[in-house]
Formats: sequence, C-alpha cells, structure tokens
Amino acid sequence: MKFSEMIYERPDMEEVKATLTSLTEALKEAGSYEEAKKVFLEEDTYVKHIHTFMTLAEIRHTIDTRDEFYDEEIRFIDGATPVFAQYMKNWNEALLNSPFRPQFEEEYGNLIFINMEMETKTFDPALIPTLQEENELTTAYEKLIASAQIPFEGEVYTLSQLTPFKSDADDERRLAAWKAEGQWYKEHQEELDGIYDKLVKVRDGMGRKLGYDGYTQLGYYRMKRNCYTKEDVEKFRDAVVKYLVPVADGIYREQAARLGKEYPMSFADNALEFRSGNPRPCGTADEILAHGKKFYDELSPETSEFFNMMLDNELLDVLSKKGKAGGGYCTSIGDYEVPFIFANFNGTQHDVEVVTHEAGHAFAGWMNRKRVPMETIWPGMESCEVHSMSMEFFAWPWAEGFFGEDTQKFYYSHLSGALCFIPYGTMVDHFQHIVYERPEMTPAERHGVWKELLGIYMPWMKLDGEIPFYAEGEGWQRQSHIYMNPFYYIDYCLAQTVALQFWAMIEKDKEDAWKHYMAYTVQGGSRVFTELLANAGLTSPFGDECLREVCGAARSWLSQFDLGGIC
Repeated sequence: MKFSEMIYERPDMEEVKATLTSLTEALKEAGSYEEAKKVFLEEDTYVKHIHTFMTLAEIRHTIDTRDEFYDEEIRFIDGATPVFAQYMKNWNEALLNSPFRPQFEEEYGNLIFINMEMETKTFDPALIPTLQEENELTTAYEKLIASAQIPFEGEVYTLSQLTPFKSDADDERRLAAWKAEGQWYKEHQEELDGIYDKLVKVRDGMGRKLGYDGYTQLGYYRMKRNCYTKEDVEKFRDAVVKYLVPVADGIYREQAARLGKEYPMSFADNALEFRSGNPRPCGTADEILAHGKKFYDELSPETSEFFNMMLDNELLDVLSKKGKAGGGYCTSIGDYEVPFIFANFNGTQHDVEVVTHEAGHAFAGWMNRKRVPMETIWPGMESCEVHSMSMEFFAWPWAEGFFGEDTQKFYYSHLSGALCFIPYGTMVDHFQHIVYERPEMTPAERHGVWKELLGIYMPWMKLDGEIPFYAEGEGWQRQSHIYMNPFYYIDYCLAQTVALQFWAMIEKDKEDAWKHYMAYTVQGGSRVFTELLANAGLTSPFGDECLREVCGAARSWLSQFDLGGIC
C-alpha cells in the first residue's frame, strides 16, 4: 500500500487501556503454554497496530511541522505515550512472571525478557507527568529547529537548505554561511538553553525517583544497553583518543596544507576538504534515487526487491521543504510491514548517503519484518547503525553513478570522514555523561565543558570566536540527539568501527564481505550486539584490538591513495 493511502486514527486510550488490561489478565490466567502463546500473539498484533498509528502521526508531523492536524495529534501522543507505558509495564511484568516463561524463551529467545527486565526499571506510574513534560520539551526543540528561517544572500533558508553553502568552495561565502547559521542559533540561545536545562533536570529527577543516582543509569536502561556498561564505553573513549584522534589530526593537517590554510583551521575551513570543492552528487534527487535503484538491483536479489518496494509505495520522503523537520531517520510501519525513510536532500554528499545509510536501516527492517514478537525485528541502536554505515561502503563500486567526476574525491572523503566522525561522536557521548553527572551546571558551564572536550577530541578546530555559536563552545545545541535521545550517539561510533571492518573486508573480497553482512543482518533483534557480531564473524569494538586494526588499515589506504590532479 502507498504511504498516502495508509489510514491514521487517533488511538482511543480508554479502549487501549481496557484491551491491554484484558490481555494481561488473560495471560495470567492461561492454563497451558498454548493458551498463553495465543494471548502473547494477540498482544503483539494489537500493540503493533497502536504503534502504527503513532508512527504515521510522527512521520506526517515531521514532513510538515506546520500541519495543524498532526501537530495536535503529536500533542495527544506526547501525553498518551506515558499512560500507554504504564499498561505495557503491567503486561511485561505478567510475561516475566509467567510460569510458561521457559517455553517462551525456548521458542522466541531470551532477549525479549532481558530487555523487558530493563524496561521495568525505567518506569513508574508516578513518572507519567514528568514523562509528558519531557515529551513536550523535546517537541518544542524539534519545532524550534524546524522553524528556522535564515537570511542569506537575499534569500531565506531552513537549516537543511543552508547546509550546502557551509561547504562552498568560495572562502568568503562559506564563512558567511557559517556565520549566518551561528547567528540564528545565537538569537535563539536563551530558548535552546532553557529547553535543555529543563530536560536535564526533568531526567535527573526521573532517575532519582526510581532510586538511581541521577539519570545516567536510567538512560542506559532506556537505551537497552544489555551487553556493555558505562565502563566499557569509557574504555572505548580511551581507545578513540589513543588511536583515532591522531589519525584524524593527520587528515586535517593534510587538508590544511591542500587548502593553503594555517592549522588549526576554523569550523568553516575544516568543512572544505578540497580547494576545488567537496564531492557532490552529479544528478538531481530523482537521478540519485534512480541510481540507488540500480545499486540495489545489482547488489543482490534481496536488496532489489526491497528498494523497488520502497519506490513503488512512496516510502521515501527526501526533499528539503519549509516546515519540514531537520535531519533524517528510518522507521517502520508495523501493520503494513514496511520501513519508511525521512530525509532532507540538500545537494551535498549527504544525499547519496541517505540512499545508502537510511536504506541500510530499512533493508534490515524489511528482511526481518515477519519476526514475532515485534521487539525482535530491530536490534539495539548500536546494532542497527551497523546495517546503515556498512551499507554505505557496499555502495562504493557504484559511486561513479552517484558522483561522476567527483568519484575519487568521494572515496577519500567517505573513508576519512568515517574516521574523523568517531572522535566527534565520542565527544557527544562524553559530554552527555558529564552533563548528567553534574545536572546543576549552568548553561555557561555546559558550554565550557563542550569547549574543553573539543580540545581533546577535535584539536583541529580553531576556537577563536570568529564564528558565532560554534567557536564559543555552543555547537552541541545543533545535535538533536542530545536533546531528543540522550546517550544515543556512542551507538554511531561503535557501529562506525564495525563498518570500517566491513570496508576492510570489501577491499579484500566484496562477495565474502556481503555474506558476513547478510549473516549479521538476518539475525534481526534476536541477539545482543556482541553476539550478533560474533555470529557474523566480526570483532567487537570494545577494547584496543578493533580500533587499532581498522585505524592501521585505513591510514595505510589513505596514505597510498592517489590525489593527483585533485586540489
């Protein structure tokens, strides 16, 4: 079914509460595993149906945040979701305590129970008003970012639409774009500070109400960190500083030499990789999607079926428009067993990465769409990002159709960008740990922490105050995950490390690499992250070995890559 034909109805919360209560009681009263399983499957189908309505509302709201109907529906859902969570907790506790739990674990695996046990540690009915407040605050941030109207060169742009100018080859124009964007953020500094300050205190309060020492432990439970700890993440951060920051630093020093700039460079100059301009797609949005179709048609029978289904059913909304929320995401629409991709094409390399990255997520969802229960369709966030970041590298043999004469630039840019991203993403995670350890900090103190971390993780950035907002330690406020999904960012770094393993495998034997990718992907959410990796013959990113090896391979490739004729 086409996306435009999918029907949205506001869930009747009284009916939802009654149905979930009835199913929970039926599970408790089941006299045999067959009876319990029948109720279990009914609940899965019903919850998938409710999630479908919520997902449709969220997608249509992000496509146009000015739409009054869906704006009102999101307000309703923001208030209803915590109530829904209370009844889901009752169901989860009944399933966890079921005498038939061993039979459920034998048929469906134990991971759903591990995750349910974590989920029960994240909720209490007393938190409902606080959770509703959290939802309202994140929606306020989303709407503020989507509302941006930035004057530039006689026109007015959204944040997404301004992005191409931020990597323009003309030094003055590029700097002016960074300043224009920074100025918009500065003008809304009080709102941004206020929203985040409230979010930090709300989340800290939630953690303490549940008996934790602040938010961090609750945040890990909410992210379902089920196979690694805060200490494991700290070890990963240390390895990033030890192995990756020096590699990235070398990349930026070479970039400064290419550009004829003094190291360290400004945010604006770091955004320009080549004096002749960054790699850009060689076609229109339609042509990019058409070449994406060619890529997936030729990659494998499974990817061909998947991507044609997406195109045929209007399941990609990729053009940047006024009123559209920023960023990009992939989600799934349960009743229809299809994924959906949301993005903002803006004429940059990012447009191609939407077709590969977000479609990597969508392909994994498509391959596992029949899994029961629905919780086993998707693995944890870090595991999901492996699907997407690795798919970007599998697209390399088709790069010329996306980038034309900029193909060589793209290869260098993509690999070096993957390496340089990890220190940034790790810094985002480190920042959040500090913030939630010290919730009493003032906005100015938080900006100071970010500025200090820039010196550790991104020493190639010149902090001279030339560009408003960014050079003053405030640039973290453009990173929506910090507001919307606390602690969801180290996932990208862990996944990028695994994706670099796939890159190295592809360089040796792309058919063999694809077998490993499919072995990883078809497991869906049936295993924890470290088990998914082991089952697919991949190395865990925790500890020194993985980062040391991928850094060595990538550094060697970059040093031998011929940039002759590219300035």
